[in-house]
Amino acid sequence: MNGIMTSRSRARQRRIVKRLDKFSFPDDLQQPMFRAANIQYEVAQRSIGTPYGGIGLIHQLAKTLGLPEAIDRRLHLFKIHLPYHESDHVLNIAYNALCDGRCLQDLELRRQDEAYLNALGAGRIPDPTTAGDFCRRFQAEDLENLQQAIDEARRNAWASQPEAFFEQAVIDSDGTIVETDGECKQGMDISYKGQWGYHPLAVTLANTGEVLRLVNRSGNRPSHEGAAPQIDPSLAVCRAAGFRSFRIRGDTDFTQTQHLDR
Repeated sequence: MNGIMTSRSRARQRRIVKRLDKFSFPDDLQQPMFRAANIQYEVAQRSIGTPYGGIGLIHQLAKTLGLPEAIDRRLHLFKIHLPYHESDHVLNIAYNALCDGRCLQDLELRRQDEAYLNALGAGRIPDPTTAGDFCRRFQAEDLENLQQAIDEARRNAWASQPEAFFEQAVIDSDGTIVETDGECKQGMDISYKGQWGYHPLAVTLANTGEVLRLVNRSGNRPSHEGAAPQIDPSLAVCRAAGFRSFRIRGDTDFTQTQHLDR
C-alpha cells in the first residue's frame, strides 16, 4: 500500500472514530438518526469495485505455495485444455465458496463480476454447467491425486513455521451433521438428530485448525466410521513435514483398539 492510500485509510479511520464518539451527538435530537432524504449514485468510468477484494491476495498465496502447479501436475482429467486447466476448475470452485457461494450456480455471479475477474487476472472463468461437468469426471483415484496436491502445498506452508511448531501434531477426528434442503441429493439420509443430509468425517490439525482429510458420508452413518483409513495418511503428511510427535484425539467411538495397538 503506497503512502497516499495509507494516509487516506488513516483519515477515514479518524473520521469514523470521531463519528462514533459517545459524546458526539447531532444538533437536533428531535429527529431520528437515519436522516437521508436523497442519495445519488454514480457509475465510475474507470474504477470498479467488488465486495471480495481479498480474493486477489488469496490467489497470490495459492501461487506462492505452488498449489495451481501441484494440481496440474497430479490431476489429469482433460486430454486437452480448451481453455481451462484442472487448477482453474478447482480454484474456481474453492474461490466461489470463499465468496459466499453456496452452490455451483453462484459461479455465474462471479463470472459477471468484472473486478473479481481482474483480481484473478482471468479473462473468463468456468460457468456452472462446465464446473458440473468437471466434478462428474472425478473417480476415487482422482480425489486422492487432488488431495496429494493439496498436501504438497500444505507442506510448503508449514515449511515457513518456526521449529517449535513441529514439536507435536494434534490430530482430531469427528463427524458433523450437514443438513441439506435438497430432496433428491445422492447419498443423503436422516441423521440421529432427525435431520436430512450428510454426516461427513473431518480429520483436522488442531494446531492450525485446517482440515487434513474430509470424507462425505450418508446422514445415518456413525461418527467413527472410516476414521482409521483417514488418520493414517494424515499422520503421514505430518510426519513428512517434520512433526516429531503426535496426539490423536476423538470421542469414545473413535477408540478402535486394533488400530491403536498398531
